[in-house]
Amino acid sequence: MKFRQLDLNLLRVLVALHRTGSVTLAGQALALSQPATSHALAKLRHALDDELFVRSAKGLKPTKLCQQLAPQLTAQLAQLESTFGAAQPFNPQTSAVHWRVSLSDLGEMMFLPALAKTLRDEAPLAQISNVAVDAAEVPRALTAREIDFSIGILQSRHHSVRSEKLFEEDYVAVTAMGWRPKGSMSRSKINSAQLREAKLVVASPTATFHSGIERILKSHQLTGQVVLRTRHFGAIPELTVNTDLLAIVPTMYAERMAQNQPLRIWELPVQGPGYAVNLLWHASTDFDSEQLYVRDKVRQLFARP
Repeated sequence: MKFRQLDLNLLRVLVALHRTGSVTLAGQALALSQPATSHALAKLRHALDDELFVRSAKGLKPTKLCQQLAPQLTAQLAQLESTFGAAQPFNPQTSAVHWRVSLSDLGEMMFLPALAKTLRDEAPLAQISNVAVDAAEVPRALTAREIDFSIGILQSRHHSVRSEKLFEEDYVAVTAMGWRPKGSMSRSKINSAQLREAKLVVASPTATFHSGIERILKSHQLTGQVVLRTRHFGAIPELTVNTDLLAIVPTMYAERMAQNQPLRIWELPVQGPGYAVNLLWHASTDFDSEQLYVRDKVRQLFARP
């Protein structure tokens, strides 16, 4: 192993190749041409006396040595990047930072508009992207710095991933304004018998599915009442407004829907499992001024007792 032949740029290439599994994608991530990235890989192979990556049907597959090195290098480079970021004052008015967040489809509807408005007002040169990451992959994506933070029904047992509760949420039912359960005298509550007679629509986004609604359905024998399942929450408002269907949704989403649609919110007679909405980030960015700023904005906008 010829350690003296390695420099920081070569290590960044190794990490990018490991993350993307592609010379082309790694080059794009580092603003390098494909020949330059291939040349860097050749230098890495020579310096480390190892192939590092072998071609496969699914892209570049790391060797055993690469699998050992890449996670450590990723963490060390992230720490180094954070150290330099902390040493430089952050000016939101002049910075062209690009924040990468991971939000579910519901999270994008609930959090991104308000966050984007604040950032457009205070950090006009900045960019923000919602990166598609499965919930189970969020800790890994944070460690690899593929994303800067995530908001959602997320937990992490990874020692280097921080988690902070923003608020707790539960569920309510929503229907068209003119919908009424049989025999109801209340304008805001339905009982168990009335709920068992209702026809339900349920959103089940595959990548970020939270099982709370399903547990409510199963524990109260309501699964047979589901007549429509959607892949995304975005279709729920129009479906409930234009049909006789009842949807069980998070309270925050129901309140947002009711601001723009003629919907009625009903208190559920069943106690469903509530959940915590958390903000997650990697410990290596604890003192990064750019990341401190955006996390503070998230807290200001969405945290509640």
